[in-house]
Amino acid sequence: MAVSEARLRDALLMMIDQQNKRGGLLGRPLEAVVLEPASQWPMYGEKARQLIEREKVAVIFGCWTSVSRKAVKPVVEELNKLLFYPVQYEGREQSDNIFYLGAAPNQQALPAVGYLMETMAVERWVLAGTDYVYPRTTNKMLAKFLRGQGVSPDDIMISYTPFGHTDWARTVADIREFGSQGRKTAVVSTINGDANISFYEELAHQGVTAQDIPVLAFSVGEGELQKMNVKPLVGHLAAWNYFMSIDTALNRDFVSNWQSHSGGGQGVTNDPIEAQLIGFQLWVKAVEAAGDTGTDAVRDAIVGLSVKNLSDGDVKMLPNHHLSKPAYIGRVRPDGQYGIIWSSAASIPGDPWFDPSSREADKGN
Repeated sequence: MAVSEARLRDALLMMIDQQNKRGGLLGRPLEAVVLEPASQWPMYGEKARQLIEREKVAVIFGCWTSVSRKAVKPVVEELNKLLFYPVQYEGREQSDNIFYLGAAPNQQALPAVGYLMETMAVERWVLAGTDYVYPRTTNKMLAKFLRGQGVSPDDIMISYTPFGHTDWARTVADIREFGSQGRKTAVVSTINGDANISFYEELAHQGVTAQDIPVLAFSVGEGELQKMNVKPLVGHLAAWNYFMSIDTALNRDFVSNWQSHSGGGQGVTNDPIEAQLIGFQLWVKAVEAAGDTGTDAVRDAIVGLSVKNLSDGDVKMLPNHHLSKPAYIGRVRPDGQYGIIWSSAASIPGDPWFDPSSREADKGN
């Protein structure tokens, strides 16, 4: 997961440095403590415990995958610390000790599938994911949604591969065969990490283009595109709540600061970086309002606070510890950026139980 997580770490270090240049917080400098779980999921819980018990941190920012978040969740609940989690996830979870800064499915997955269905007239669906909780739960939800829209189970193909998967020949051949029935087919991808590199390479190798079978990804942002040969990806899609190409003064300033910080003027931003920026700013604002970094004081102070997102809209922390976020769909351009082709009419309040039947099934999460 280094292809994704390292950029998020570096962005938070920049935010901490900027806050210290403004005088720190409550008259004291902020100190970052960085621990490396090395993409080993049980280690995330162990490192969280170390941060809290040994390092005495005030707050934790971190995790990318849902399986890493779920390793940290019981630790922050037991020790009563706060985790700010910056990435889209599968919903069906709510914790007094976690603030969910990324999209719930009703802010990303469902609008994206609605776009494919209504605007691109997709009739056959490949739900391809990495084999862990986020893709499995999201695809279960999407399959249920599609069937509710009248899509036959025969028109839904579901595929899972391990983290770091590199041999995509058979899977891509199956996708080609599934899409060869003369009906518009799309791939909805919850593939995570560097497996995306070889996945898109194999699509190109087998001649699958965005015009033939478009891929709409939930976990491929500008940072991941930097690691790929962009040429065969042009035209493929992604759904996020932020793209680097958003044209606002706030975003231009942030991108400029990030590129100066990361060196060489080549750094790219992405959705989780913006989510983490929002979370960090809300945490700072809550600490200032409470006059304290304690968990209970910050948790009470943060609900209802708002800051500007990089689209220049107001984003508020909701009582359910989620944010209101706009939804966007972008198309890969030859320069490695996403051109925005669709946006929601308004910000969408995050709802982990957008499907009412899931609340009772997941009671206690």
